[in-house]
Amino acid sequence: MNDKIRLKLQELPTDPGVYIMRDASDTVIYVGKARNLKNRVRSYFNSSVKTEKTLVLVSKIEDFDYIITKSEVDALVLENTLIKKHKPQYNILLKDDKLYPFLRIDLKEEYPNVKVIRRLKADGAKYFGPYMIGITTRDMLDLLHTAFPLRWCDNDLKKLPKSHRPCLYYQMGKCLAPCSGMVTKEEYGEMINKIVSFLQGDDKEIAAILNKKMLDASERLDFENALEYKKRLATLEKMVRSQVVALPKDFNLDVFGVAFGDKSGAIAVLTVRGGKVIAAEKFAVPVTLDDKGGVSDFIYQYYSTRPLADEAVCSFEVEDALLDALATLGKTAITIPKQGVRKQLADMADMNAAEFLSRSEEIVTRKDKMTLGAAAQLAQAIGLKGTLGRIECYDISNISGTDKVSSMVVFEGGEKAAKMYRRFKIKTVQGANDFASMKETIDRRLKRLKEGTDESFSRRPDLMVIDGGIGQVGYAVQAMQENGYGDIPVIGLAKREETIVLPTGEEISLQKDSFALRLLQRIRDEAHRFAITFHRKLRFQRTLDSKLKEVKGVGDQTVKKLYAHFKSFDAIKGATKEELEEVVSKSVAEALYNKFREEEQ
Repeated sequence: MNDKIRLKLQELPTDPGVYIMRDASDTVIYVGKARNLKNRVRSYFNSSVKTEKTLVLVSKIEDFDYIITKSEVDALVLENTLIKKHKPQYNILLKDDKLYPFLRIDLKEEYPNVKVIRRLKADGAKYFGPYMIGITTRDMLDLLHTAFPLRWCDNDLKKLPKSHRPCLYYQMGKCLAPCSGMVTKEEYGEMINKIVSFLQGDDKEIAAILNKKMLDASERLDFENALEYKKRLATLEKMVRSQVVALPKDFNLDVFGVAFGDKSGAIAVLTVRGGKVIAAEKFAVPVTLDDKGGVSDFIYQYYSTRPLADEAVCSFEVEDALLDALATLGKTAITIPKQGVRKQLADMADMNAAEFLSRSEEIVTRKDKMTLGAAAQLAQAIGLKGTLGRIECYDISNISGTDKVSSMVVFEGGEKAAKMYRRFKIKTVQGANDFASMKETIDRRLKRLKEGTDESFSRRPDLMVIDGGIGQVGYAVQAMQENGYGDIPVIGLAKREETIVLPTGEEISLQKDSFALRLLQRIRDEAHRFAITFHRKLRFQRTLDSKLKEVKGVGDQTVKKLYAHFKSFDAIKGATKEELEEVVSKSVAEALYNKFREEEQ
């Protein structure tokens, strides 16, 4: 704990609010909410027993901020907003913000259709789903279009002329053609009511419709369509088999179950619509969620991207503030059953969570060993304390000194941080001099660190890895010292023996099966891939540019003008003479046009 944190801890208020943890590069790494900011934030830095993940988090905290709110409800809502904004490394609740597909019907429209959407809106429309237990949202949409002659298009029917001709779907009997006035609003509305009734759980009528269509097609010897109807009936049968027998069909529930181990936890959510279990989602969560507050956070985040059910059934206690927070999203009830069918569903959700936890704990443990564990193992091998949060690796790529490029790839917490990757065109080095190219690369990277204007370059690495031996490492160290960053740890990875090379010339050989060596190899291979991909792209572009320069009157400046206007080589190649004349002279335009036409012959 540094002096800044120690002083801030003394000044913390006892109000409810949200706290924001930051690392050495001022990056937000964790966001949490608290009923009492003083007690909650201090708990991170006292001597109480903490989980391994919490200890790693605390070791990274260099500063924190807080925002006071009027109530716990406001804190819960604000926490969710900040997590979505910053996507902190140590907030793993719904961090991916998956957007599952839903079916949408807007009953305010005269002739509504059924759409597959991913982003929910508070627009008064009806939403159904998600469907995930052996049935996709697309399966459901196909089922509806097979059973009912719904309109397929998104045309604004009010703007269509009265003489508008219906499309092929009408001719095939798959649309009632409201676009051409072939059906009244009342008749179409009656069909929509049947569809809504089916999506709410009444499947008897749609089963009868599909069965009749299948038999009629068979009698006409139309076996292709008969098979299609049979497939739709099979989809319907999957839904029927998932019926919860003792549950009324008009019940729409979300059932939350939990399970916690020593190092992690799991939450399972069963989606019950129309008395059927239509989806089962499972989430790995921090073990620190094993309290009312943590589970309440999860449920609020869950509903921030999904429609509320009529009722949320939980196998555990939740905070009172959750109900008030959910009221800002819509209306729902929270039930913690003691007996009956809801209790059976809650037990089923708990069983799903426990099964997922037993499978995922082994996966999580193995992943931790390959990422955070490997980074800690590597730090120990090269004589550094703690772990390595951010590792950068550099590689040079060229052929006979042409199109020289270098790459910087970044791993954070032992995992790829692809958004942080950067590439360089070597500018000052003549010929194939990898040593000097490496010096230029590190020099430019560290100058950008001082500027602090680029998201990736402004973050200080915990370790720099050079793809190469003592020669490349030596030139990298020179650049680091000249820029005042001689204290950043740097190593090389020699290609032949996979040996770590220190700036002193000392070599360290890791066991071939060690997680630290595997991490280094992954980083090195990624740097090589990223560099050579960029090199090939430049080489290919140079080949295209040289084709343009074969035409008399086309030089570097003309090439730049052509790309600025047409954006790509293919667009230049496909341009007409008139379009080319907008950029270059008439004679050059004609020469370019003729050249490309000759190549096509």
